[in-house]
Amino acid sequence: MIKDKGDKTMRIATSLMALLALGAGAAEAGDLAQVPGGPKLGQLEIKAYQAIPKTKTAVQLTSDTALARNLRRQVMIRLARRGNDVGFSGGNVMRMDVSYFDFSTGSGGGATIGGNPGYDGPGANPRLDLPRNKFEQRNGLSGGVSSPTLRIVLTLYSLDGGKVLWMASTSCPTFSGTAEAAGLSMVDAIFDQADKNRIGDAGCPL
Repeated sequence: MIKDKGDKTMRIATSLMALLALGAGAAEAGDLAQVPGGPKLGQLEIKAYQAIPKTKTAVQLTSDTALARNLRRQVMIRLARRGNDVGFSGGNVMRMDVSYFDFSTGSGGGATIGGNPGYDGPGANPRLDLPRNKFEQRNGLSGGVSSPTLRIVLTLYSLDGGKVLWMASTSCPTFSGTAEAAGLSMVDAIFDQADKNRIGDAGCPL
């Protein structure tokens, strides 16, 4: 009787381990054309847990580059048009992540996350430079995306308790020379219907 219970427990444990292994394999085999943690390339997603409140909003960057600062300025302009008092501190906090993923050069180099890619201007803060980390799949193969990708994520936190009130994520294929124009179109697409839960076109330039 004791042996039967032990065998049953072992079979259950083995089955669970097999399911976990399958899940891990499926995650590694995912489509790299979808930017991690966001909608498909060329789309935007808005999760409006509530409408963006008209209280003061501080727009803070997760990385300091010339492109990120220029796009933050555009976000602040659009918040002001909605009736928000905006700034760099105080009130609710909107975290803004601007990332550039260059998969086009394959495993030979050039695929970066963070750091100062080609769009970074002379006004960038050198003290906040990050290393250029090559992006690869876990099996060492390079990504399958044919062009560099710009990704913008906005997350609005409440002043009291840090609750997430609203978030938007979007990405577009773009090269360094047109990254700012692409980012501006993406910001416009986000704030076109900012208070509505939706998945739609990111407004990527042709």
